[in-house]
Amino acid sequence: MLDCLIRGGIVVDGTGAPGRGAAVGIQGGRIVSIGRSDEAARQVIDADGLAVAPGFIDVHTHYDAQVLWDPHLTPSSLHGITTAIGGNCGFTIAPMVPDEADYVMRMLARVEGMPTESLEAGLDFGWSSFGSWLDRLEDSGLGINAGFLVGHSTIRRLAMGSASMGEAASEQQLEAMKTLLAQSLAEGGLGFSSTKASAHNDHHGDPVPSRAATDAELVALAAVCRDHPGTTLEIIPSIDPIWSPETYELMTAMVLAADRPLNWNLFNVRPGEDAYLENRLGSADHARQQGATVVGLMLPDIMQMRLNFATGVLFDTLPDWAEIMHLDPAAKAEALARPEVRQRLLNGAAQASHRTWVRWDETTVVDVSSPTPHLQALVGRNVGELAAERGQHPFDVMCDIALEDDLMTGFGPPVVGDDDESWKKRAEMLGDPRVLAGGSDAGAHLDMMMTWGCTSALVGDTVRDRGLLSLEQAVNLVTDRPARHYGLRGRGRLAEGWCADIVVFDPDRLTKAPVTTAWDMPGGGWRLTGGAEGIENVLVNGVETQRSGQLTDARPGQVIRSGRDTDTVTAAGP
Repeated sequence: MLDCLIRGGIVVDGTGAPGRGAAVGIQGGRIVSIGRSDEAARQVIDADGLAVAPGFIDVHTHYDAQVLWDPHLTPSSLHGITTAIGGNCGFTIAPMVPDEADYVMRMLARVEGMPTESLEAGLDFGWSSFGSWLDRLEDSGLGINAGFLVGHSTIRRLAMGSASMGEAASEQQLEAMKTLLAQSLAEGGLGFSSTKASAHNDHHGDPVPSRAATDAELVALAAVCRDHPGTTLEIIPSIDPIWSPETYELMTAMVLAADRPLNWNLFNVRPGEDAYLENRLGSADHARQQGATVVGLMLPDIMQMRLNFATGVLFDTLPDWAEIMHLDPAAKAEALARPEVRQRLLNGAAQASHRTWVRWDETTVVDVSSPTPHLQALVGRNVGELAAERGQHPFDVMCDIALEDDLMTGFGPPVVGDDDESWKKRAEMLGDPRVLAGGSDAGAHLDMMMTWGCTSALVGDTVRDRGLLSLEQAVNLVTDRPARHYGLRGRGRLAEGWCADIVVFDPDRLTKAPVTTAWDMPGGGWRLTGGAEGIENVLVNGVETQRSGQLTDARPGQVIRSGRDTDTVTAAGP
């Protein structure tokens, strides 16, 4: 007898092949049949009129902390994600030593936008090695499959202490990092991640440890992956508008040293910026000429953000802004009230006019924390219109509103790339072998980013409403493509003998549900979140974890460990 039979649906198997009517039989967590089936089953799912596809895969998340109190990894799981990869950008909570736990926790809170009080309440750091942390996740149970890279900033801090901030590593310190990385990979870490992004500053306002690394250090650490099957590389090499040849060369050197592919984070389509796209994709061309695979993550949706002066994230990347944005709340409020400080900030922003978040007159008031009626009445209003009514500069309006709202006001920069030409270009880029769909950042920037539902937007809205991709193409982009890049064994396709990670959805209804605020974090913290509409059933390793948008109590997810659960993908790619 089958454990489960999904019948009546259109099987979209993840390979890009045309969908076909077929029943899917599941037993022991695996797919045992695809086609006609009259065999009895303990559970029968009627998928009449629905698509039956492999579970979606998100290769760029930051659930390293949240997984400890939210084993279902919401909201990703609500969007049909059955496998998530964390530990990106060099930030992980393992391995760990007691003396550095506080620094790593506060760094993570700052750079990835997580409430400090939630991390303090939710993390006990009751582990030491990477493997003991993964063991803890396995023992507690997961709602979806999850694997984690090993973060550069964390192992650098453990190996160098406070010297990791701004200092080059000695030969002995580099060897200590290599030892920590090798042990972590041997225990199941999926690879090595890092960042050189100028936006990544710790809770003191200082560059995170990995930003002090030389290129030689990055290449040496990447090379450790060569000795560990089933590993890979991830990095943010720069957020400069145009990358230099040195940036290309660094990523290529890392790949060749590791004999593993590399994905970098992140880019999106912006109107009239073809030179930007060509420059970014040039990194893949440069690598390919030397037999290396470098791919860029492209968000398969528009980028919607909510910024605020309380955290100052992204604002602190503007020239002359970091000092003010990194002040404590009282000092920051006092500074923002002074005209000369506002003018200094305006002058700095003028030097970064290409950033969407400095287009003050196009900014929207997304939300306010104060219940005061006249502030609540501003929600949804355009800052430029408010400035015209008040006879003020738009930036002064933003500062005045924020000061009255304890700096907590959410401001929405203008959405870029939502026009027809941009969507056409985005679909074209997603089909490029130099590009991997991803970059949701789910689990991070909980007060700022709303990109966790990008898979629902791609497989639903982009296919149905825009007609730029077929359903089969879109499913392939978020299942088989990422699975093969990471070498995920037995995942990413519907095939006999493969893991029964399956999402059953209505292509006519699949879309993102409205964004809401949830006060469900440890220590009373809150986050932006939102589910999907049109997903009927989700199975992870053959067990139903979601039904009609509601999570079940099942925790059949597996911790994905390198080597055991991943095949080796070499520098030349899958």
